[in-house]
Amino acid sequence: MNKDQVKGRVDQATGKIKEAAGNVVGNEKLKTEGMAEQLKGKVQAGFGDAKEEAKDKAKKVIDKM
Repeated sequence: MNKDQVKGRVDQATGKIKEAAGNVVGNEKLKTEGMAEQLKGKVQAGFGDAKEEAKDKAKKVIDKM
């Protein structure tokens, strides 16, 4: 697991908490910020997943040589 995967998943969790808090207290701005943070985290985690997959594929190619 790389730092982008970890950071992305942390951002997703933080965003969920913010969104839920916004719902509970009726704060639309907090809810929206939470949703945006979740999206940011999803993108970053996806980038990290892609990096990890590329690294794994490169290692397989090198191992076959």
